[in-house]
Amino acid sequence: MTQALAALVAALICCPTATAQTAPADADTTATPPPTSSTHSTLFGIGGVRQLDTYLSPIDYRGPQVMFLKEKLRPTRIMRGRVSFQGILQADFAVTHNRADNAHNLSGNLRYDAAWHYNWRPVSPLRIMAGPQIGGNVGLIYNTRNGNNPAQALASIDISASAAAIYSFRLWGHTFRLREQVDIPLIGVMFSPNYNQSYYELSLGNRDHNVCFTHPANRPNLRNQLTLDFPLRGATMRVGYLLDVRQSRVNNIRHHTYTHAFVIGWVKHFTYRSHRQAATDGFIM
Repeated sequence: MTQALAALVAALICCPTATAQTAPADADTTATPPPTSSTHSTLFGIGGVRQLDTYLSPIDYRGPQVMFLKEKLRPTRIMRGRVSFQGILQADFAVTHNRADNAHNLSGNLRYDAAWHYNWRPVSPLRIMAGPQIGGNVGLIYNTRNGNNPAQALASIDISASAAAIYSFRLWGHTFRLREQVDIPLIGVMFSPNYNQSYYELSLGNRDHNVCFTHPANRPNLRNQLTLDFPLRGATMRVGYLLDVRQSRVNNIRHHTYTHAFVIGWVKHFTYRSHRQAATDGFIM
């Protein structure tokens, strides 16, 4: 009888203790969501560009181009974390010349694009991303030969369709990531002087259809980037190829800029804890 009473007292003492130890562990698991990853990349590019703007000259100009790209990719809370946000800042500068090499164009552009991609995995190593993208561009082309109207201003806003595929694979004991991304503008607006309209007239307030609605028929643009991420001495490097096609035909003025560039840089992955976490694992790109 004494032994049974002692066993009962011991059970009553141990049970609350076990409950008190288990409850905080469960509470901690609920209060602390799993980590979320954010990816930042910095790239430098060099390549060749073919350029035409009939407001400045009726012939093509060709030459080298350098560029800088900064990208940020992170998951969002949209659709339980299945939508990611991508921001891309691109700056480029080119010096081109005509075939006779007696005139040059100096051109520069600054562009920012923001995209929201829905993510899904048809198979484990492959991630598919697709969604809308909105972007804006400002720039300038200066022709060293022209006396009147030596410069052309560039400004546009676009809504695009954006899609990407990321394939991860193991090689030599390390993880490599191959990514292909295509962005195609669908609708937008752009600035353009009218045919034979000078910027002096514009400065006087003489407007003439200078804000133009754009679509694939009068502005068929394309941006295609293929990159490979690979480890190197404890860092993650990125190399790739960029095709950037910008062209338009509005107000009887034709413009195109065709860029082929090799890009190289580095990638950094940051891990943090969000307030809500659902299906955001594996967003590293």
